[in-house]
Amino acid sequence: MNSQLALAITISAIFSDSTFAQESSNLELTLANSQRPIADRKRDENRKPLQVSKFFDVEKGDSTLDVIAMGGWYSEVLSHIVGDRGVVFMHNNPIPITERSAAERAERTARLSNVEDFIGSVSDIPANSIDFAITALNFHDVYNRSPADADKMLKEIFKALKPDGILGIIDHEGSDNLDNSALHRITFKKAVQASIAAGFILTDTSNLLENLNDDHTLSPFDDQIKGRTDRFILKLTKK
Repeated sequence: MNSQLALAITISAIFSDSTFAQESSNLELTLANSQRPIADRKRDENRKPLQVSKFFDVEKGDSTLDVIAMGGWYSEVLSHIVGDRGVVFMHNNPIPITERSAAERAERTARLSNVEDFIGSVSDIPANSIDFAITALNFHDVYNRSPADADKMLKEIFKALKPDGILGIIDHEGSDNLDNSALHRITFKKAVQASIAAGFILTDTSNLLENLNDDHTLSPFDDQIKGRTDRFILKLTKK
């Protein structure tokens, strides 16, 4: 490699690192702003939105889908990442429990112009239209209730994603020898197997949300571990 080419590559890397650092700094300031609910900001320490979004390669202008978003914590994070040129579909199913978060979702959409409160089936999302989808801390409920329903949901997400689109799954880690259904958990192995069966390729995993002090014997709702469960992160790709 000649010296000019080496210098050009070095300069490019420096600018790339500098740009990322600036974008991360801007996002950090945005996430800490006073308009974002205090309850949301309190969760940042254990959810690590900056690091997780970097791991998933979410970018400005992306079309994103937050599957079973509930009140929309991840939807708001995605809103700030994708910016005005992007969109976030804050999805929930048309079931009674969804009404519990109606006021919280309405408050978000009133502030965030790029977030759409989407109540319906993931199958209603146009095919090949989404860059990034996430389902966080809820896949276990779908799978434990019905593996067939989980397969259907994953296949609907797969259809909605663009080629090379990414699905992120974050969930409470379970153990093979425990009643994960009662504990509201799922094992890493079962989540991976279900995703691959639906057509996805597992491209990466992360221990960003790992907690070795969680022995998987308590429900995520137990005050001893609430908000601090051991969580796996899957990065899955549509090929």
